[in-house]
Amino acid sequence: MGLYSQWRELADQERNQEQHKAFWNEYFDAETQNYKSILAEPGLVREGKLTELAEQFNMDSVQFTGFLDGINTSLVRELDLEKLKETTPVKLEIDYEKLYFNMHKAKANWLYELPEWDGLLSEEKRAEILREYRASLQFVRERTPSRNDPCPCGSGKKYKKCCGK
Repeated sequence: MGLYSQWRELADQERNQEQHKAFWNEYFDAETQNYKSILAEPGLVREGKLTELAEQFNMDSVQFTGFLDGINTSLVRELDLEKLKETTPVKLEIDYEKLYFNMHKAKANWLYELPEWDGLLSEEKRAEILREYRASLQFVRERTPSRNDPCPCGSGKKYKKCCGK
C-alpha cells in the first residue's frame, strides 16, 4: 500500500468525536509549524527523499504525505501523490501567491493569517488574491439571446431564423 493510500486510510479512520478532534488538532499544529518554517525562508527550495524531508519537518512519512496532499496544488510542479514512496525525490518549490489563494480556498484561516505572510506578500497583494478567490466563487450565467437578437454564430440572421429554430 502506498503512502498516500495509508494517509487517506488514517485520515478517514473511524474515531469518536474526541479522538477525531485530537487527531486533527495534532496534524494542524504540525502543519502550522511546517508553514511557519516555509514562509520564514521563502527563497529556500527544499528537496530530498520524502523521508528526509519528513524528518526535517518533524513528521513521519505518512503524515508528511498528508501535508504534501495539502500543498501539492501550490507547488510549481505538482507531485503524483499515488506514486509516492519513502525514497521518492521530492522538491518543494512553492508558488506563494497560489499557496495564499489555496489557503483561502481550504478555509484555513489559521494558515493565511500567519504573521510570516507579512514579509512575503504585501498587504495589497494579499487583498488582491483574496478578491480573486472571492470572484472565483461567483457564478456568472451567460445571457442567452432572445428571439430577435442577432444570432451569436455570426451569420447575420436573427436568432429565431438561425440557431434558435
